[in-house]
Parts: sequence; structure tokens; C-alpha cells
Amino acid sequence: MSGIDRKSRTREYKKAARVMGVFRVRRVDAAVSLIGISLDLPAMLNRQRFQLEAGNHPNRALQADFEALGGEAFAFETLDVLDPSSDEAADPADELAALELMWRERLAAEGERFYNSKPGRLQ
Repeated sequence: MSGIDRKSRTREYKKAARVMGVFRVRRVDAAVSLIGISLDLPAMLNRQRFQLEAGNHPNRALQADFEALGGEAFAFETLDVLDPSSDEAADPADELAALELMWRERLAAEGERFYNSKPGRLQ
């Protein structure tokens, strides 16, 4: 692959719309989850799984459960997707934060507990 072709592909990749929204790492046998938001959901779910498997997830309670129960005890899910704005300058952070809060309220009403007690920051 030539340098020009590589630069062109990199530019196209960066312009491609990312799937952004709310994700969850859910413990299958209990009503407890980690909820978060991301501008790139597939990458974030992959990151969560990798950090847990490597033993260096920043959420220590989630990491301890993962090590005790194994990867099969967890589901990595997309809860909601935010449609991209037609305005390229628009910042989706506020909309994503509102979606996360909505999901937290909905799941808490169903008895869900959270590994992360506060809404997270955009990643």
C-alpha cells in the first residue's frame, strides 16, 4: 500500500460516522451494571472487554467480579444509539449525558445497581 493510499484511507476513516450512544457492561447473574457513554460504541465496548481481560479496568469492583466469575458472566451491550447530527459542528455531549441519565433512571426503577454510582464522562 502506498503512502498516498494509506493517507487517503486514514482520512476516510476519520470522516466516517461513528456509532455513539450508551453502553452497558452487565453482570448476567445479578442486576448490576456499569453504564457509560461514548462517541464510538464498538471501540468502547472492545476497550471495556480488553481492560477487564487484562486485569487493569479502572473500576475495581467490576474488575474483582470479572476475575471471580469469568468473562462468561458478563454481557457487553449497546443500550441506545444517538443519531448523528446533520450539523458537523454540533457537540453530542449533552444529548449523550441525557440519554445516560434516562437509562440509569429506567434501570434503577427495575432494581438495577451500578458499579459506577455517578454518570461518567464522555469517552
